[in-house]
Amino acid sequence: MYKLLSHNDLDGIGCGIVAKLAFGDDVNVRYNSVQMLDREVERFLEQGNTGTELIITDLSVDEENESRIEEFIKKGGKVTLIDHHKTALHLNEHEWGNVTVEQEDGKLTSATSLLYAWLIDKGFLEPTRAADEFVELVRQYDTWEWEKNGNDKARRLNALFFMVSFDEFETKMLERLQSDGPFQFDPFEKQLLDMEDDKMARYIRKKRREMVQLEHEGLYAGVVHAESYHSELGNELGKENPHLDYIVILNMGGRKVSFRTVHDDVDVSEVAGTFGGGGHAKASGASMSKEAFASYVEAAFQKEPLREDARHTRYNLKESPFGTIYRAPEGDLYFIHPIEDGRWGIERNGRVQGETFETFLDAEKFLKRERSVWLLNDDQFVKFLLDRLQKAEKSE
Repeated sequence: MYKLLSHNDLDGIGCGIVAKLAFGDDVNVRYNSVQMLDREVERFLEQGNTGTELIITDLSVDEENESRIEEFIKKGGKVTLIDHHKTALHLNEHEWGNVTVEQEDGKLTSATSLLYAWLIDKGFLEPTRAADEFVELVRQYDTWEWEKNGNDKARRLNALFFMVSFDEFETKMLERLQSDGPFQFDPFEKQLLDMEDDKMARYIRKKRREMVQLEHEGLYAGVVHAESYHSELGNELGKENPHLDYIVILNMGGRKVSFRTVHDDVDVSEVAGTFGGGGHAKASGASMSKEAFASYVEAAFQKEPLREDARHTRYNLKESPFGTIYRAPEGDLYFIHPIEDGRWGIERNGRVQGETFETFLDAEKFLKRERSVWLLNDDQFVKFLLDRLQKAEKSE
């Protein structure tokens, strides 16, 4: 018999699905939050059932359970931990620890992909085309490679996971993964997912208007309250606001904080770690501790939401050789324009500022961080140029 303790997200339930493919009724699967895992592990080890092998996936154990597992193994028990978070790498010191963040070919791993490979290597499971594709979709979603690869099917798989119960999702996937054909959504699921995509797009549009900006420990964060679509929301807000180092998504009902970034040089698992959390470089989370509440809820409460850049402009274009106009909350107008030697300068209300920048993006990043500016629409841009021309004519 086997006991599988796994995370309660898509990657975690993916582990449960491939385990059931391999072991059938001989495996008892239980899904856990990060906070609940150690309690479940402790309870299992206290029972002392050495006839059941414990497999832990997509989560790591604390120091107390490290010691308990060692004692359990000395008494004849069997334990295997399979994880892909770098915060768990120290568990490789134990024979039962199998933590791999990145494959030899450079691909990031997921717990589902690692467990799937382990089961095949041990001879517990014969791969199928559908199972191969399912595992790869889970891996790409969990590592966020789907966005880089344009693999929207992975995102939709995660959306389906949240739309149905754990039991229903497991049952559907188990039936599908035993097929030699490709992994596909059925017509009803496609219709549901199309409706969900429309709902998500409306939700993200609303949240764009609610995000505030703050500086924390030398990094700039966009902070928004949201209970749904955390990964998609974090990705969209991050891409639309590249001057921000990361996005913070606050779930007050669940008392959780999620961190997302689109930047390769920012590791949000380190940010989450300061609040007792962890995860991946681009997607991590933590509980809503007093420190996290003070840093992101209290600090953001008095701030006004960021104004969005004007969309679909034809004249007020970023990196335009004619210059680009922005407005700050206090009403000041900032004009970014090319100057000598290929650099970019800034004017504030017509007055040249001292700073110059190597690129347009550097100048815009400075203004968005320090002045919270937003791109004006074409009508305001034309008015600005006309006023500028009239002033120049009067001064002649």
